[in-house]
Amino acid sequence: MPQSEPLIERLVAPLRRFISIESSSGIMLLVSAAIALVWANSPWADAYRHLWALELWFGVGEWGVRSTLHAVINDGLMAIFFFVVGLEIKREFLAGELKSRRTAALPIIAAFGGMIVPAGVYALFNHGGAGAAGWGVPMATDIAFALGVLTLLGDRVPAGLKVFLVALAIVDDIGAVLVIALFYSAGVSLDLLGLVAVLLATAAATNLAGVRHRWAYALLGVALWAAVLVSGVHATVAGVLLAMTIPVRTRIDESAFLDRAQSVLKDFHFAAERTAADPETTVLSNTEHHAALEELELLTERAQPPLIRIERSLRGIVAFGIIPLFALANAGVSLSGDAVRGALANPITFGVAIGLIAGKLVGISFFSWIAVRVKFATLPNGVSWPMILGTSVVGGVGFTMALFIAELAFGTDARLEVAKLGILAASVLSGVGGWLLLRALLPPSARSEPIEGKATSVES
Repeated sequence: MPQSEPLIERLVAPLRRFISIESSSGIMLLVSAAIALVWANSPWADAYRHLWALELWFGVGEWGVRSTLHAVINDGLMAIFFFVVGLEIKREFLAGELKSRRTAALPIIAAFGGMIVPAGVYALFNHGGAGAAGWGVPMATDIAFALGVLTLLGDRVPAGLKVFLVALAIVDDIGAVLVIALFYSAGVSLDLLGLVAVLLATAAATNLAGVRHRWAYALLGVALWAAVLVSGVHATVAGVLLAMTIPVRTRIDESAFLDRAQSVLKDFHFAAERTAADPETTVLSNTEHHAALEELELLTERAQPPLIRIERSLRGIVAFGIIPLFALANAGVSLSGDAVRGALANPITFGVAIGLIAGKLVGISFFSWIAVRVKFATLPNGVSWPMILGTSVVGGVGFTMALFIAELAFGTDARLEVAKLGILAASVLSGVGGWLLLRALLPPSARSEPIEGKATSVES
């Protein structure tokens, strides 16, 4: 008779199923944003603002730094988010949809259009004005929300359309990182950039030397983050730089792993037989049993690329911890009558909202059409132009990266609040509008094979 599952397994099973769903991180993001909005417009609004302004001290004795909880999230924890983004970028270029020109051409060109057109739309509304610095805000697509919209449509969405959106968002992330590094970093110190280069070279040399221990790269990452922070470049860029040095080669090849694993499994089999034959021997006391399992665990770790192993270990922390916390700390804006009226009269709001809604639609779809028209790229199998159009609307969901760039562009003044309102309004309209459009355009059923190795990016 099969043994029933322990109570704790039955209790956590629904949570595991929730986490495994591609749209789950988008749902968590949506819930966190909703809590932030309700909290910021409740009688406890002052508590919301004071919480993120809470001062923290990091150091020993007289040596240390003082910061706020908001800065720790945006400059510290978000560096881990950017590190995971960097791992995804590296994986896509080495073994994913961006590896070959044939599959990469369309999403790269579409992403380029989806960045340049929204920035241009924003500039039309704010050129030479107080909000001119925010041109980078509507350039980003939030992949967690965007892919979540496609997931809600089930198997009606062709696999090729999901691949297109994921690859587009990865290229979009690259653009956002470059924009942050080049245009939203002030007072850059060339001497400290030299230190950054030395640390980056050390991490690369560590990779070439065959070091595969995560702690070594973690220590280098902390030093690199600190150097980037004081250099004037935004600290989160350190995450992407470090990701480029993470090893992709395994310690043992497949044939060596198979040979050794088969030998270990035989040892495990003999140990299990001894446990069954000798009543005095238990699983707990069978040292051969434990030795075989430990050896198999070590072999499995050596056969996995460190990049994949690290990405998997951090994916849940980022998707269900860091990004929702970022949304909670940054999405809380006032929705009072005066605030909304002020936003509706502000060109920043229109630049952000129209840039995301119309700019993404035109940029992604038109640049895709041009690329196919001149035979530089081809549409993925099973994907039609109406589907590209609907996906272009979904691309207007900016949220995480848009909020992040808005913080860099406007700091803490009133312009940030109206930019946030534009981001939230555009993200809701693009998400709902894209879902309705795709729901009407997609056939009743389309076989959608799972994308191997793909996970919902924790953002984009």
